[in-house]
Amino acid sequence: MASLVLLVLSLGIEQLMVPKPGVCRPWSAWALHVGLVMSAHALLTLLLGRPWFAAAAVAAFLLLLVLVNNAKVHSLREPFVFQDYEYFTDAILHPRLYIPFLGWWKFFAAVAGFVLAVSVGLYGESVPVLRLHLSGQLGGVLLLLVAGVLLLYVGQRQRYPVSLKPELDIPALGFLASLWRYAEAEQCTPQVISPFSTRVKSPADTVLPHLLAVQSESFFDARQLFAGIRSDVLQQYDRLKEDAVLHGPLQVPAWGANTVRSEFAFLSGIAADQLGVHRFNPYRTVAGGWTVASLASHLKHLGYRTVCIHPYPASFYRRDRVYPQLGFDEFLDIRHFDESMRAGPYTGDAAVANLVDRIVLEATQPLFVFVITMENHGPLHLEQVAAGDVGDLYHTAPPEGCDDLTIYLRHLRNADRMILSLRQTLEKCSHPASLCWYGDHVPIMPDVYKQFATPSGEVEYIVWANWKATPLPATMSSADALALRWLQAVGVS
Repeated sequence: MASLVLLVLSLGIEQLMVPKPGVCRPWSAWALHVGLVMSAHALLTLLLGRPWFAAAAVAAFLLLLVLVNNAKVHSLREPFVFQDYEYFTDAILHPRLYIPFLGWWKFFAAVAGFVLAVSVGLYGESVPVLRLHLSGQLGGVLLLLVAGVLLLYVGQRQRYPVSLKPELDIPALGFLASLWRYAEAEQCTPQVISPFSTRVKSPADTVLPHLLAVQSESFFDARQLFAGIRSDVLQQYDRLKEDAVLHGPLQVPAWGANTVRSEFAFLSGIAADQLGVHRFNPYRTVAGGWTVASLASHLKHLGYRTVCIHPYPASFYRRDRVYPQLGFDEFLDIRHFDESMRAGPYTGDAAVANLVDRIVLEATQPLFVFVITMENHGPLHLEQVAAGDVGDLYHTAPPEGCDDLTIYLRHLRNADRMILSLRQTLEKCSHPASLCWYGDHVPIMPDVYKQFATPSGEVEYIVWANWKATPLPATMSSADALALRWLQAVGVS
């Protein structure tokens, strides 16, 4: 009875999702859904000895998944997939990055509900006397478990194809079946080769320039959202673009978050659609042993010292394991900064620029520095608009409900100052040097986008050099093609 009630509840909970799963599904998808619910219920009942409590716990976990899914759709315009399971451990380790998007009241309500359910389950339902007898509860649980496993077996044998577009797969297969299929797909290592795998030595008399790439957190030209934003918010960006070797709009494989998708595309030269299901989090595959060449390993082969700077814990997204495999000699994380260097809740762009300045000026060999900034990372709505921000950032005050935009512009102006600092560093450098600046994705500002227009997701890129390089026409690029175009534009191929 508890299992039947749980199955009905699971279908009702699914209907709370966005997008909503359809009722007309392949029989294999139904087999996976029922098999997962029955197996989870059986295993939990085997552990707890309380079938109704176990049913409530499974239903509560499914409801939590649905709430997380809906929060992700609201903020990132993408449903929850199996590859997002690390959200739960990351939310514990880095709560500020995740829980506010779910909503603190939902989070605390979920915690309170969990505590209440545990209390009621432990004290309101007793364990049967014949719990571990085949003629008692154990026999019933084993029958339920065998039935669930058999359903999973027959369901996974009929491999209904997935599009790897979760907004289509969830309505077609249901939530649980799509999670299962995406988990299956992750077992296959990507069969794609990076363009940086070609090993070519530069001629002996070639002067290799210092190369500085900055992936600026949530950087895009927000002036397109509202005409009342002061143009000088991005004064140095405009100046750099005027003197650029190459610039234009940039297509990135991330919207609002999932920085590593853009990051991996730039470093590997591999387009997201070539990665299969690994497009959702390519670093987990690299950390698991997938060997892939990168811009860093290519430049290291040419004789460069390769350094990555990211002012956040090195373990986040497993970068501490990934970057050595991608060919970086050093990874400088949050431990190279202190609390006094913050600009808001994160390390400021000014502090990162100062560290880059020191590394560049001390370089004794060709240098490649890859910077991943953090200052402009959300959630923006946890910060406060300061006195004078509106006057400093707008010539026409924005409408009500645009505090996130004001806070974003405050940090965006600091990114603009970072551009000036890096330019000055490279201008006073006696060695040829080039800067490649781009954004990883647009920021998360759903309330602001309701006021104005939702951006397409394109960001901007600029390639600049400290020598008189021939400027090229402004063109569209993609994150996976940008590094190659940069090397070609500055004569490192």
